Amino acid sequence: MLSFFSPSNIFVYLNKVIEFLNSIIFIVLVVALTFALVISPPDYVQGNVVRIMYVHVPAAWISLAIFSIMTFSYIINYIFRIKNLLIINYSIAPIGLLFTALAIITGSVWGKPTWGTWWAWDARLTSMIVLMFFYIALILSLKYLNDERIKLKVTTTLSIIGFINVPIIRYSVDYLNTLHQPTSLKITGTSTIHTSFLLPLFLMLLVFLIYSALIFLMKYKTEIIKMKKKRLKNYD
Repeated sequence: MLSFFSPSNIFVYLNKVIEFLNSIIFIVLVVALTFALVISPPDYVQGNVVRIMYVHVPAAWISLAIFSIMTFSYIINYIFRIKNLLIINYSIAPIGLLFTALAIITGSVWGKPTWGTWWAWDARLTSMIVLMFFYIALILSLKYLNDERIKLKVTTTLSIIGFINVPIIRYSVDYLNTLHQPTSLKITGTSTIHTSFLLPLFLMLLVFLIYSALIFLMKYKTEIIKMKKKRLKNYD
């Protein structure tokens, strides 16, 4: 049973998952883009500009999800000292930053034709910028802090403080003064987004999730290899 979790087996499974994701991502992307750009109808108010939603919304969702996962991982690691969680966070943080930047950029592009301006310091946009700075601070701390104890304390503190911003981002359009439209897709309650927009939205979300998993696994694999080489070097 323990042999299942041996490093050699883990690398075999990692390679298999990476190969599988590589084999399907292009197909899923083509299908998603077909629905997003061709089959999906234009919005009756925004017209074809609404298609930016298929990139903007999934990017924002993944950005918030990754920061939440990182915060949970840091708390668990701080309590139980599971070093592997630090490697996971180190591997996933740049992906979160990428999607945060993508959400901000596409939001700005979307804002120009709908609001008449590229940028407005409203609640949603400002809180997303704050999230991006927390991502940057975490990545820099992970990269440049050498003392493991200090690194753990700083990154855990940053993630917990930054996590306070996550519900602010989520509910800012409903309870704060913002140009951003209210939440259209709701888990509880009535969603205001038409079903013709839901399929391409979730297909694009699937594309981004596959891409995120692919990049994460490759980065995670690289970090494991680096760690093992460092250990071997120390033994010499």
